[in-house]
Amino acid sequence: MQIWQIQSTDGAGQLRQASASSPACGPEDIRVAVRSVGINRADLLQMRGLYPAPPGAPADIPGLEYAGEIVETGARVRARQVGDRVMGLVAGGAYATELVVHELDTLPVPANLGWAEAAAFPEAYLTAYRALFLEGGIQPGQWALIRAATSVVGIAGLQLLRTFGSFSVGSSRHQERLDQLGADMPDVPLVDAGDNLPEAVRTATDGGADVALDMLGGEALAQGLEALRDEGCLVLIGLLQGRKVQLDTARLLFRRLTIRAMTMRTLPLGRRLQLMSVARERLLPHLARGTLNPRVAASHDFSRAPEAIAAMQQGEHVGKIVLTVG
Repeated sequence: MQIWQIQSTDGAGQLRQASASSPACGPEDIRVAVRSVGINRADLLQMRGLYPAPPGAPADIPGLEYAGEIVETGARVRARQVGDRVMGLVAGGAYATELVVHELDTLPVPANLGWAEAAAFPEAYLTAYRALFLEGGIQPGQWALIRAATSVVGIAGLQLLRTFGSFSVGSSRHQERLDQLGADMPDVPLVDAGDNLPEAVRTATDGGADVALDMLGGEALAQGLEALRDEGCLVLIGLLQGRKVQLDTARLLFRRLTIRAMTMRTLPLGRRLQLMSVARERLLPHLARGTLNPRVAASHDFSRAPEAIAAMQQGEHVGKIVLTVG
């Protein structure tokens, strides 16, 4: 099989294409011929040595999500068969033309989705759903704040909130990026100038958001907390603006606020299988109906992965950048 391999993690973040042996297929595993791979910012961080793969995942092959066709099943596999179209998450190694995964660590690809759209679904939508609904506990009729609303996780969150009857305040630093959201526009779009955000959110929501989805960290975390109503919850999923912040913990205490933090990559298999089960029940029907609509910004051939990485680094896209195989 073909892979893209990290040459060094000294900050240069260079990839080289190489041949590798196909992984063995265990009794409960399936072998997937990969047709498309979603590119994520985590891939760039891993290439720079800033986000190492967890134990058991390939340290030198990036990639967290894929879509493809099953070409082999293990002896005890019952839920999947050769020829099925599947998509899913891995802790690393998706920049490859073959993957071996547990049969239940996959989602069936609805007939209305192409390979690129399927690869654009797992990481963004499962992250947003877990953060907003499972960790944050958002309920119908409540308000959620999404910073970086034009990111792929932000767009997924906006679609999920609308699908399940909650309201959204979505912010971006650039009005022109908000304008590109079209049908995915939040209920209240805001141009984010930082310090002005908490007051604007409290005004728009008559008291503050019930849940804030924060992929920025740093000072943005403090601003997100101030944008919550009493007893609100902030869910931290990223650190794009920094790892450290100064907080007035008395404000947390007296307003009974909650901070939860989560990553997808380090979830143990058992937890990930539970999440996949929830996604099959709660998300796939809406994906099949088109209510959830993964947005693909650009598709690059697998052989041109460095070009796709360069496009991701420029950060001018709205939607997922994917690699396609064949």
